Formats: sequence, structure tokens, C-alpha cells
Amino acid sequence: MPHTKTLPHIVIYTDGACKGNPGPGGWGAVLRSGDHEKHLHGGAELTTNNRMEISAVIHALKALKQTSTVELWTDSQYVQKGVTEWLEGWKKRGWKTASKDPVKNADLWQELDAILPSHQISWHWVRGHNGHPGNELADMLANRGVEEFLP
Repeated sequence: MPHTKTLPHIVIYTDGACKGNPGPGGWGAVLRSGDHEKHLHGGAELTTNNRMEISAVIHALKALKQTSTVELWTDSQYVQKGVTEWLEGWKKRGWKTASKDPVKNADLWQELDAILPSHQISWHWVRGHNGHPGNELADMLANRGVEEFLP
């Protein structure tokens, strides 16, 4: 019987933040695998909350060194529904919404779409600012990202 390699299991929490929308923004991600935990954050000078939410996911997945099973937690219904409900339709319509408008943040959605096949991802929504430790830590990291771009 052939031996199948078990994929590493990673739990990721992501969050985005913005002071003004648009304004200075930040993203944060917490990656956990067994006893290991990695914290990532970054930001942009002029951006939106939704761009930071997607950026957090992109940076977290790009940080994975090998194909993994991923449990991804976000407090952004925009990100969760974007990936699980809207993405396939957007691609079929040439990155247009059902109402024929250009998809907002298409550059980031396309970047994320290119990474998705590398991992087996289950998507989970968590209510933000509700005391969930992983989400609160990702929020703190996202706000650290914002602070680096405040005037």
C-alpha cells in the first residue's frame, strides 16, 4: 500500500484594519502549527479595509512553505463569501459582478485565486471584536500595521 504523506495542518487567523476608508491601513495574520506560532503584519498608506482583509489572507498563505491543510478564520464576510460564493462567477464573467460591474479589488482577488490551489483550505467566519483569542491577536497585528503608516 503506497504511503501518502500527511499534509501539515495550519490554523490561520487574519484581519484587516483601516483608519478612514480609504486611509492608512494594516493587515495581520496569526499562523499556528502544533506548538509553533508565527505573527505577520503590514500595511499601506492609502487603502481600504476590504483590501487589507484580502491582503492578510494573501500574505498568510504565501508564508506557508509547503502544501498544507489550512483552517482559515476571518471576521470578514467579504473575504469568506468572496472565496466560497462569488469567485467562480467573477472568473466566468471575466472579473465582472452579476450586475456587469468590474469586481472591486480584482487585482488582489486574482492574486489570491492563484494561491488557493496550493492548499486545502476550509474557510471559517468569526465575529470580530468578540473575544476570540486568535481573531483578537490578528486584529492587534492589523492595527500595528496601520500605526506604521499613520502620518
